[in-house]
Amino acid sequence: MKPAWLPSVLVGIAVLGLWEIGVPLLHVSTAILVPPSAIAMAIAAHPGILLHHMAITAAETIEGFTLAAGIGMVLAALIASSEVLRRTLMPWLLVLQIVPKMALAPLFIVWLGTGTPCRMVFAVFLAMFPVIVAGATGLLSTDRNALLLFAAMRAGRLQTIVRVRLPYALPHLFAGLKVAATMVLLGVTIGEFVTAQGGLGYIILFASSIGETALVFAALLLLCLIGLTLYALVVAAELFYGRWFGAPLPDAMTPA
Repeated sequence: MKPAWLPSVLVGIAVLGLWEIGVPLLHVSTAILVPPSAIAMAIAAHPGILLHHMAITAAETIEGFTLAAGIGMVLAALIASSEVLRRTLMPWLLVLQIVPKMALAPLFIVWLGTGTPCRMVFAVFLAMFPVIVAGATGLLSTDRNALLLFAAMRAGRLQTIVRVRLPYALPHLFAGLKVAATMVLLGVTIGEFVTAQGGLGYIILFASSIGETALVFAALLLLCLIGLTLYALVVAAELFYGRWFGAPLPDAMTPA
């Protein structure tokens, strides 16, 4: 029986091979596209700088994700617990989600300046909505018969939440957290484009301004590594808590 990840790895190797061969074969300008070997050489030539800026972006991403997940779950619980709050808050949350985020970036700079708080708030703003919607949907999808059974057993409110509502909500909640894990990295990177003097977004802007295409792709590769690592941590937490609560578990490789 072949591993489930083997087809993806083979496709990746094939794409890299075609990319490496195709760039010189088609005489593509290195100002437009560089082969993977040039990206590897750029990483080897600037390991200290890249790792330093990668650490900045990774720290901001983790902090933003933690804030987005915490705020999102609290708001989801409030929305699920009260129909009045649900009818009051959801339309405004939807309006904020519909507004183009890049259009709001200058306002965040005016309100919060060009430091880390601006990037954090912007990243949380992007990542929070999927957690709110998914968490509220999960909490509201609890099986009515299970709730009636626990009520008949005179279970307390906390017991009902922990033993019934949370297990039913977990698949939905983690789906939202997977989306948030990608959105928060997007928010941090956009913030670094606009305001930062550090981070991989700043490296991308700087390298593109001096025509170092290989360095741009190296920073993009490290951004992907941060995103994949955060996504993998969310999947690992999903599997752990799913088994703990006995919740239904989706395929870990299925996108949210």
